[in-house]
Amino acid sequence: MNRRILLGALIAAVLCAPALAQDKSIVVASTTSTQDSGLVFVHARPQEEKFVAEGFGVKRFAVMYNDFILIGPKSDPAGIKGKDVETALKTIKTKEAPFISRGDKSGTHAAELSLWKAVGIDIEKDHGPWYRAIGQGMGAALNTAGASGGYVLSDRGTWLNFKNKGDLAILVEGDKRLFNQYGVMLVNPAKHPTVKKDLGQQFVDWLVSAEGQKAIADYKINGEQLFFPNASVPGA
Repeated sequence: MNRRILLGALIAAVLCAPALAQDKSIVVASTTSTQDSGLVFVHARPQEEKFVAEGFGVKRFAVMYNDFILIGPKSDPAGIKGKDVETALKTIKTKEAPFISRGDKSGTHAAELSLWKAVGIDIEKDHGPWYRAIGQGMGAALNTAGASGGYVLSDRGTWLNFKNKGDLAILVEGDKRLFNQYGVMLVNPAKHPTVKKDLGQQFVDWLVSAEGQKAIADYKINGEQLFFPNASVPGA
């Protein structure tokens, strides 16, 4: 949701002169399954690297980061507020507190599964009725958590832009394991000839330039910065 707004602004800034806007357009995908895109903008690094290694993307560029946060009811029935993410997830499972998973193979879903695994829980095999995978996006997951008094992993950017917070609040944040890196890749025109290679690469180059990085840093909602540029950080 918030990423669409940001991407729209960034694309307009770099590609669209008023008189030529209809001639300069690219498709930006947020999943690797879209084959006719000119660009992929995602946040699941292992899948990104696999995408490039298999020849579907030309090269991965680090662009920016934010973090994941654990959201839940303000009353916090499981008692996880202020805990580290390992303690929080183990507590949720032990107490069988309602947990809402996106279950949609998104970057956030992949991060959630990795976090469960990192704390020694194979959640895809070892879960009960308390764990609900809805197969929908972040907004739907947050709405479901709010309606059911459940916990949910969210990226901070979506949370800041989420309008229906209701009784939900940030309960766990700041753990280094909640780091959330974003990358960008041009789809390989050798595999997908319809890709607008030149415009797509122009957008990639601008995103990682000083001007593009500043535009990302300047993007805020209610005065809060959603993403932090780090294209120049080695290994990001």
